Amino acid sequence: MITRKWVLHMVCLAVCVTAIDVQADDGSTTQQSLTVGLGAQNAPRYSGSDKRHTQMVPIVQAQDGAFFLDSVKGVGYDLQNANGLYIENSLGYGLGRSDKDSSWRDGTDKLKGMGNIDATVNTSVALGWMATQWLTLEGRATLPLSDGQGVQYRTSVTLIALQNDSDTIALQVSGLFGDGRYMNTFYGVNDQQRVQSGYTRYRAAGGFYGVDSNLAWSHQFTPHWGSALSAGYTWLGDHAANSPIVFERNQTTVTAAVTYHF
Repeated sequence: MITRKWVLHMVCLAVCVTAIDVQADDGSTTQQSLTVGLGAQNAPRYSGSDKRHTQMVPIVQAQDGAFFLDSVKGVGYDLQNANGLYIENSLGYGLGRSDKDSSWRDGTDKLKGMGNIDATVNTSVALGWMATQWLTLEGRATLPLSDGQGVQYRTSVTLIALQNDSDTIALQVSGLFGDGRYMNTFYGVNDQQRVQSGYTRYRAAGGFYGVDSNLAWSHQFTPHWGSALSAGYTWLGDHAANSPIVFERNQTTVTAAVTYHF
């Protein structure tokens, strides 16, 4: 599933790219930073929904050497070496999905009878390579720990199109994959759901299910105050789009945020 977390991640990426590059340049492993902010986001109500809503989203990023706390990724560590390779492991929380309109997580009344997808604690493991100061390649797997919702995989290419003292523009394009359990949790319709919701039964195949693209721009007004703007586009492949609960395979998300860096 494409969640609002990943769109917000591009905003966070644009805000913190400068700090990451400084760490790579000077070889320091004791960098400390704290950024907080508040954003407004307009997005589909869930992956495949034709309904939208706008909500406020908090931004918190704290880093102490290799360890971080992030409102998007959770808590974890990021280990880098001199040739640009890095590994990241984090512990986070997925909000799941509701079968009615929700102001704080994915969901809409159109899913009535489908049942709720429970929130879950998850762990994410990423292996990446900062090939240059402007190009990063990454593979990521997200595994639920408190519920058997399946595993989501993501491969991404991030291009830093512009970076100077006040502005950063980043483009990220990602391929989206899920195992069979993940796909049927978020896109499938089983026999019980068919009876309760009226949707036709659908069994989703695992594998590739979409492409996610995000363009983010961050601007620093002062050394402390900044802003970020992110525009995202998601295309769902047939494994997801053929589901009867997917009403729109082409989806967009826009996020604007104001940040303060301590």
